[in-house]
Amino acid sequence: MHLFTLLFASLLLLGIAGPVRADIWECIDSSGNKRFTNVKAEAAGCKPMNLPPVSSVPAPKPAAKGDAKPQAAAGNFPKVDAPTQQQRDGERRKILEQELANEQKLLDQAKKDLAEQEATRLGSERNYQRVLERLEPFKKKVTLHENNVTNLRKELSTLR
Repeated sequence: MHLFTLLFASLLLLGIAGPVRADIWECIDSSGNKRFTNVKAEAAGCKPMNLPPVSSVPAPKPAAKGDAKPQAAAGNFPKVDAPTQQQRDGERRKILEQELANEQKLLDQAKKDLAEQEATRLGSERNYQRVLERLEPFKKKVTLHENNVTNLRKELSTLR
């Protein structure tokens, strides 16, 4: 019984995933303008188009002539000589160090702004929740820059 159910479900799936066909009509008005529709109620006086069924499965890509193994060539791409790679790594390190220095400055400024806001008490903030709401954007900014500094340091540590 289980095999019958499995076979029935497989056949049902194949029937659903098979080629798709839609009825499309070409309509030409009195001015000679063409209009296409797939709504049968709007197709009065129009002629049906004979289109081939459309498959939802993509066709396999043909292999280029002379390519015995196209994936093998892609595995070695791109090849760069050692001095060029060292130069690129050096440039990358320099850029990351500059970004780290900039993020550190932004983090210091965000911490300073947060400290100023924490020291300030407004007369309209009798409820402590209002103080927390006012400080929240400053705390988020500090957290953002702390995360950026951490990630940049991690990235720098992975360089050769």
